[in-house]
Amino acid sequence: MDDTFIEEMKSKLLEQRSEILKSLEIQSEDMRGLIKTVESGDEADVASDAIDRTLLNAMGEQDANRLQQINNALDRIKQGRYGLCLQCGSEIRKERLEAIPYAFMCIGCASEAERKNR
Repeated sequence: MDDTFIEEMKSKLLEQRSEILKSLEIQSEDMRGLIKTVESGDEADVASDAIDRTLLNAMGEQDANRLQQINNALDRIKQGRYGLCLQCGSEIRKERLEAIPYAFMCIGCASEAERKNR
């Protein structure tokens, strides 16, 4: 994997990380607003707010997982292991990394892992 491509992916990863952190910050502000509403609302508002809170928590969990994957990819860049499948050790195709810069498995290993998890 050439250094120019790795630097491009590093920039992309840092940009995605920044977007997620901003999103999590906004969700935290929204959550604080929901808590205040629940404390002063009627039953219909409380039910609606509970649903909103559940959705925000799910979104936050997905963002947190993606953030962890991005941080792991940045660590692999530092270690000189970026772009190598953690399962089989082969090189991950550039097209896959361009689509999912934090990918840690080649298509074959990712497909196999998905089949096992069904």
